[in-house]
Amino acid sequence: MTDSLVLSLAKELIARPSVTPADEGCQQLMADFLAPLGFTIEPMVFHDTTNLWARKGTIGPLFCFAGHTDVVPPGPASKWNTPPFEPTIIDGVLYGRGAADMKGSIASMLAAVQRFVADHPDHDGSIAFLITSDEEGPFINGTPKVIETLEARQEKITWCLVGEPSSTNQVGDVVKNGRRGSLTGDLTVYGVQGHVAYPHLAENPVHLAMPALAELAAKQWDQGNAFFPATSFQIANINAGTGASNVIPGELQVQFNFRYSTELTDSQIKQQVIELLERHGLRYELKWTLSGQPFLTGSGKLVEATQNAIKAVTGRTTELSTSGGTSDGRFIAPTGAQVVELGPINATIHKVNECVNVADLETLSDIYYSMMQQLLVTHD
Repeated sequence: MTDSLVLSLAKELIARPSVTPADEGCQQLMADFLAPLGFTIEPMVFHDTTNLWARKGTIGPLFCFAGHTDVVPPGPASKWNTPPFEPTIIDGVLYGRGAADMKGSIASMLAAVQRFVADHPDHDGSIAFLITSDEEGPFINGTPKVIETLEARQEKITWCLVGEPSSTNQVGDVVKNGRRGSLTGDLTVYGVQGHVAYPHLAENPVHLAMPALAELAAKQWDQGNAFFPATSFQIANINAGTGASNVIPGELQVQFNFRYSTELTDSQIKQQVIELLERHGLRYELKWTLSGQPFLTGSGKLVEATQNAIKAVTGRTTELSTSGGTSDGRFIAPTGAQVVELGPINATIHKVNECVNVADLETLSDIYYSMMQQLLVTHD
């Protein structure tokens, strides 16, 4: 039996071991597929990262598919039931690193676009692909650089569909219409090293910091809102000591992370943390890393088209959600674009034996097609 177009593309992409920031020819494969459909291909390479901007049409509105060709490392191949970069189908399920995150989505996008362009050669507006090989990595030379380039030449995305695996139990049951912001703090608390038998001659930074850390952990930062859960604070890493049982450490390192809603800004969080640390009289150093601001596409044509497409193809009513981690949508939304994330079931992403149901990729492609129909076809 011959593979469908979606399955064939997914297999070709999975077979390329594109661990961040390597692309391994995935974007060239996409370019070769899109060019005959009328897309102008524009590779954008920044340092070690390969990016692709492909666009068909020059007028607005612009519907953009966004995604990434890089994958996380598979770990020891011996832990997998099948080789991670040899796409394998067992009982209708496609196994391989990137099957769900997010080479399956890209295959569904490509097949949907080919069908759409064939059915609607004179469609409204433009269609684009914004693809990077640095979504799973430091996210410095990927989507942010492409967006910077597009903004500099005033090339605006109207609607953006990010193919991140948003679904929980069935394709399309959950759509991400926003994400919380992510702010990390690296805190060093200073004390005075000494002998545990002579605590009066030392200052234990662990003891000094604990009341402040307990207060940070117990604090109610906000109540959230209709779209976002309440802001959360979590300590991710903590380290002190020399390894010896008779030495009071001289300093304590703590790394913590905020996932915050639109009720707070990163500046407000920073200010509150600093005020708390000062109140506790700590000697400290604090460095911040902002991974992304919160964004929300609360309503509008894109959300409506997404909901309608899922209903039409699957019969299901989708849930709009802002839960989960960050995505490249955080770099696209600040330009004014409406952004949603819709992709396969996320149960196996980043895991050994990552997989996706083949039928789900076909369903996803039909949903993507329906979205374009609603947004880019006003007449036949």
